[in-house]
Amino acid sequence: MYVIGTAGHVDHGKSTLVKALTDIDPDRLPEEKAREMTVDLGFAWMTLPSGREVSIVDVPGHERFIKNMLAGVGAIDLAMLIVAADESVMPQTREHLAILDILHIRRSLVVITKTDLVDEEMVELVKAEVEDALEGTSFQGCPMVGVSAYTGDGLDDLSSALDQILDNTEERADLGRPRLPVDRCFSITGFGTVVTGTLIDGVLAVGQEVELAGSGQRGRIRGLQSHKNKVDHTQPGVRLAVNISGLSRDDVERGDVLTNPGWLRPTRRLDAKIRMVKGAPHSLRHNQGVTFHLLSSEATARVRLLDADRLAPGTEGWVQILLDEPMPMVRGDFFVVRSAEDTLGGGQVVDPTPRRRHRRFNPDVVERLMMLDEGTGEDILLTVAEQWGPCDLTSLSLRSNLSESEVLERIPSLSQDGQVMVLGKLGSDKDAVVYSTQGWTVLKSKAFVALQTYHTQNPLRPGVPTQEVRSRLDLPQPIFIRVLAQLAKEGMVVETGRSLRLPDHQVELTPQMEQQVEAYLTSLRKDPYSPTSEHPLDTELLAVLIDGGKVVKVNDSVVFTAEAYKEMSDKIIAHLKSEGSITVADARTMFDSSRKFLLPLLEYLDQQQITRRVGDERVLR
Repeated sequence: MYVIGTAGHVDHGKSTLVKALTDIDPDRLPEEKAREMTVDLGFAWMTLPSGREVSIVDVPGHERFIKNMLAGVGAIDLAMLIVAADESVMPQTREHLAILDILHIRRSLVVITKTDLVDEEMVELVKAEVEDALEGTSFQGCPMVGVSAYTGDGLDDLSSALDQILDNTEERADLGRPRLPVDRCFSITGFGTVVTGTLIDGVLAVGQEVELAGSGQRGRIRGLQSHKNKVDHTQPGVRLAVNISGLSRDDVERGDVLTNPGWLRPTRRLDAKIRMVKGAPHSLRHNQGVTFHLLSSEATARVRLLDADRLAPGTEGWVQILLDEPMPMVRGDFFVVRSAEDTLGGGQVVDPTPRRRHRRFNPDVVERLMMLDEGTGEDILLTVAEQWGPCDLTSLSLRSNLSESEVLERIPSLSQDGQVMVLGKLGSDKDAVVYSTQGWTVLKSKAFVALQTYHTQNPLRPGVPTQEVRSRLDLPQPIFIRVLAQLAKEGMVVETGRSLRLPDHQVELTPQMEQQVEAYLTSLRKDPYSPTSEHPLDTELLAVLIDGGKVVKVNDSVVFTAEAYKEMSDKIIAHLKSEGSITVADARTMFDSSRKFLLPLLEYLDQQQITRRVGDERVLR
């Protein structure tokens, strides 16, 4: 299904034409009917000669209601620029035309209305003036149809022309992530909150959980209607009324975006390429305040020019826009910027969530933005991975504005060319991630530095605690597991128990350390069941002995030689097998030692899950 939008100067017959085509009066407000002037968005629908059903969004033409016009044309597929034959091109004709051109509306036609009020020569003159106005815009060369809504002349031709244009118009792609920019919200007694808008990027279904991307509030779809007909589910590009349970009327306002929970977050900063309107009344200065319009939302903002000090009418440049209020958007969305009274320009979102405030006149920044704007799908994915890696499938799809299926198609070629590193099975593994080759090299360097630094500072320790490495790399556990497996596969790290080391790291003792160790072990062996040392050992050297399996530390003050520990534990196990239990007193008698040494030993065996304490006794587990 497609959505057609009107545009044009006030009192040029937009609403009258819509009513003549559809038999639906789009002026729904009492003040509109009283003043005979559209002040807000109106909606209608019709069936074209081919049997194709289309929605129509009618917009106000008065300059005071431009923001309402902008809320209605952001998601249309085809624009009808309405020009009255008795007035020809007027100021709002030009401003609406500039807005449609900025919003990249590529399917269009011009409707010359009120042809019954003038002669044929005048109609031809108006068409010539319109052609001059269209020159250099996306409307240049579009069809023109003359009609009279009062006599009905030309209405059939107009319907056929709409059909022919839509025959060559692609339907909106299902990117798997629905967005419905809300343009109306109201309550119906017995049903609750209802929102309306044009569904883009995905599908909705009754029973589905949804979220308002701005506030994060959630509800569930209770019912769907398109053109007053109930539906269970929809495709992209449909005008919808959505009845939502769990949200009150006060929770929603025009500009909110209804979507699947969890993926779309509002942003206060975006990167874009902006194009100034040729007829803009003045240049755009660096850091100038503007009103920013995107889909059905608006916010005040400041525009930071990245490659110029000012943008003159008709020129373009790279900008970073700072919004006063956060707004949800994706790469590729079109926007308009206005001053208090005039449309200045607009463009397309290149990066909806840049990580940082850019330095001005930085060629690297401009090069990256050009790649995001003009590159192939692979170029864009690589740029996203370089800036945001590690990226999972959802993140790649969101930041590139490509469907998940297209991401899965393009990533293998990047991997085969050695431009990205894929960890896990993207698509089937929810924790799989993609690094750019550059990002992977940086990560490996950070890992090497972390390990090398630790080895230098702690030469007697066999490795770095694994979780300490994860903390230094600042990675979530699921991603770290995949990173660690790849680092080990590449031979960069060796995993030993709960620690990691570089492959060439070995613990080496100096001759003096060897002497200290031997003296310590000799003193332990003098009375192996009641080990005391006349030669206390540095904690780092003791750790070497523990890691080397030469001693067993059962608590902070008691250390046995490995031979003594094995002999004692074997005897205790044998006793338990024959007698069933053992007490501290039994152990003291067995080894002719004191409680000072035997209680810590039995507690250590409990910790090792060899024995289990029952009252004052131990039994085998």
